[in-house]
Amino acid sequence: MRTALCTMAGTFQTQQIIREFGRALHANDAANTVLPDINNCVKLSSITLVQHSVREYIGAKIGAVWVSRMNDIVTADYVPSEDEPFMNERQKSYFRLKLVTWKNDILREARETLEILQQENANHPDLADRASSETDRAIELRARDRQRKLISKIDSALQRIDEGTYGYCEETGEPIALKRLDARPIATLSIEAQERHERREKVYRDD
Repeated sequence: MRTALCTMAGTFQTQQIIREFGRALHANDAANTVLPDINNCVKLSSITLVQHSVREYIGAKIGAVWVSRMNDIVTADYVPSEDEPFMNERQKSYFRLKLVTWKNDILREARETLEILQQENANHPDLADRASSETDRAIELRARDRQRKLISKIDSALQRIDEGTYGYCEETGEPIALKRLDARPIATLSIEAQERHERREKVYRDD
């Protein structure tokens, strides 16, 4: 009985939170929308990602402006080359566009997750089905939490572009290979520094 009551309470809170997130997501003035704080909801701790996703979606509107501006500078066939000055304006624009596009793709997926949550919550009137659905959503949201952390790294990379430190190894200060940055634009270490870092971690684990 206690489990059933907790499940019902959790489901009710889920419905309420999803409705509030949905309104925030579609609000005309989303930037001024105050989202509900659910960080202290133990039952729904996994759903906190949706809160962050909505906040990040607001940033995507700004990101869309950057995409438009960067398209004017970087042509579709442009590929950064070692023959040009490292991190010139064109290269910065290229990586900014790459990062912003990546971030917007993640945010789009997060928004789709919110829509799925809304649909599933409405399509499971049976208590047992709701409990199973809650488990499925928890798994999905854990995956989204990893994406939230990835967004944080993308934001840090964008900040480094603004500060003029993007593309330089945090350990040695040397330029990171363009091929590495192209494959992993959030990289902060050169391949050599990354390998040293991994070797040190292995030693610590062995100890």
